Amino acid sequence: MKPVPYFLILILGMLIIQPVFAEDAGEMIDSAGALYSQSVDLANAGKYAEALDAADRALALNVTSLSGLIQSNRAGILVMLDRNEEAVVAADAALAVEGNLTTVHSIAWYNRGNALKNLGRFTEAKDAYEQAYALDNTLLPPAMGIPVPPTNAAQSSLPAGCALIALGIAACALLHGRR
Repeated sequence: MKPVPYFLILILGMLIIQPVFAEDAGEMIDSAGALYSQSVDLANAGKYAEALDAADRALALNVTSLSGLIQSNRAGILVMLDRNEEAVVAADAALAVEGNLTTVHSIAWYNRGNALKNLGRFTEAKDAYEQAYALDNTLLPPAMGIPVPPTNAAQSSLPAGCALIALGIAACALLHGRR
């Protein structure tokens, strides 16, 4: 038994197969990114059920690097569909993703706050809005008896629908940075 030919066959096989897997991974990221972008566009057009479907399909591709972004977007869409309990779960999933995801996390906190406010859980909503504001001081809490942190004239409150747009902009930066 000669080990050298088997070793060469193994190396040759790896050289042939590895690029195929890398290409598939790139296609998965592109597909998930395209579905995510589609979900943002649909949400911005007010087609929330279709937007949720696109976000769910993007999430099903299991692209770990985009899961926080997709879940944060889903949270906002679910709020718009008045599926607030699910929105809290989606926001929590986005917040559980580790990394330098300040924008994703700030929007997730904001969407979580919107969902909790809709559920009448005002103390938790206030805490979520404060977390969002701590990460991005342009994300001011909506009027609901929650004290608004001091701001300057350049800051403004961000409605739930606008949070989706902001997240879309962040996604473009994230996706284009991967190429």
